[in-house]
Amino acid sequence: MNIQRFTAPTSREAMAKARNAFGDSAVILSTRSTAEGFEVMAAAEESLAPLGNSASPAPITTRPAAATSTFAARAKATTTPTATQAQPESVEGDTEALAMSTLSFQEYVRERMLRKRRETLQDSAPAEQAAPAQPLPMPAADPIVVPVQRFNEPERASFGSRLGQQPIRTREEEPAWEDSQPSVRFASNEDTRMAVELSALKEMIEERFNTLAWLGSSKQNPIQSNLMLKMIRAGYSPAMARAVLERVPVDAGAAEAFRWLMDVLTRNLKVSASTAGLCDEGGVVSLIGATGVGKTTTAAKLAAQCVKQYGAASVGMITLDTYRVSGYEQLRAYGRMLGVVAHLAHDRAALKDLLNLLSGKRLVIIDTAGLGQRDQRIQDMLDVLDMPKVKKTLVLNAGSHGDTLDETLTSFKASSLHGVVLSKVDEAVKLGPALDALIRHQVTLRGVANGQRVPEDWQNPDASTLVRMSMGTAGKSAYDPVATDMGFYFAPTNARGVNLGASHV
Repeated sequence: MNIQRFTAPTSREAMAKARNAFGDSAVILSTRSTAEGFEVMAAAEESLAPLGNSASPAPITTRPAAATSTFAARAKATTTPTATQAQPESVEGDTEALAMSTLSFQEYVRERMLRKRRETLQDSAPAEQAAPAQPLPMPAADPIVVPVQRFNEPERASFGSRLGQQPIRTREEEPAWEDSQPSVRFASNEDTRMAVELSALKEMIEERFNTLAWLGSSKQNPIQSNLMLKMIRAGYSPAMARAVLERVPVDAGAAEAFRWLMDVLTRNLKVSASTAGLCDEGGVVSLIGATGVGKTTTAAKLAAQCVKQYGAASVGMITLDTYRVSGYEQLRAYGRMLGVVAHLAHDRAALKDLLNLLSGKRLVIIDTAGLGQRDQRIQDMLDVLDMPKVKKTLVLNAGSHGDTLDETLTSFKASSLHGVVLSKVDEAVKLGPALDALIRHQVTLRGVANGQRVPEDWQNPDASTLVRMSMGTAGKSAYDPVATDMGFYFAPTNARGVNLGASHV
């Protein structure tokens, strides 16, 4: 016997699979709902024929008639008002009473469906109970071919016992109108992972196409390509150079394009006014930064400028450097030369007391211990200096690498800084990385220190001068790219995720 199992989301699809496999002579043996969907057991009518031929012939002509008459009597009884009060008979009782064959079982299922449907309508609409119940048409369903089989008495008895032990499933348990809607499929982890991978692939393809478009436009526009090469050699990041040069005027010549570039960089570099330096502003200024960037020397230069303009009584000096050996001694030595007393504070409470003591000073300078940009004590130091009147000023080494400057500005909370002081400008081979970081993080440059002399090596910042110095780098270097290497700068996705700040072109 060739029996196959068909599984589908709905009963209609499962029946269709069975019909496609066995044709119109398909025999549905059983149906059930599983976790995978709706399951149908079916076989071909030809494969069931040997069972009917091998069974001993027995006259069963009176059985279907008796069963039909019994069904009709019961259907007539259900239409009477008294029948609604009686409890419906169970499937097991009907099976034992009828000892039904395969043909009578089909009519039994049809009759039971009609009975249940009449009872449901009578319960939902009691006002219409007096009206004679009309037989409801059966819903359109797929034709099911059930062969007439002859069973002898032992087989009939075993068939009836099997029906009494197992529940009978009918189409009423799963209405046909529910099968027309597909089952809801929820997103799984694999779908989410695939969506993320497709999004990343889309971004990569877009970046590659943008890179190819940029390289193509650079080859067609030699002025733009030469300016790009010049900016990369000066130390500016490829992201900054690409963002600026994409807006170069198309009809500009070489000289005009270069002047336009210098003007854009100058306008985007934020510097303090010539009459609004740290000494002129006054107040409480704290110098923070990494180790060895020149915070103590910068503090001495600021104190010397204020002493020169307003006298020694207008300056106060405090140090929080309790880590470095002779850190306090160095600041006190500078104070002796200027006639200013240097004080030492160990914690936040001592700093508050000293600030109250020096509240009458025009300028109070706080020197701090040098901490690397990855030091976990940075937040503790920022909490100590978290006071309304304290202006946190970051001292940056102008000769540092661009990535180091970026990380330092991020670690010391560039958005909450009062400004930045560029130190060791005389030691920097290229000013491009420092100016690039200041433009992208949009911090204000408050001063420039270009040497160790106190107070001579201090200048108020001038944007045009600094940009001209950065673009005037001369000499060959092993780190300078050539024109043929420009494609490698844009092959990776360097521009993605880079924040250019509030720069405008």
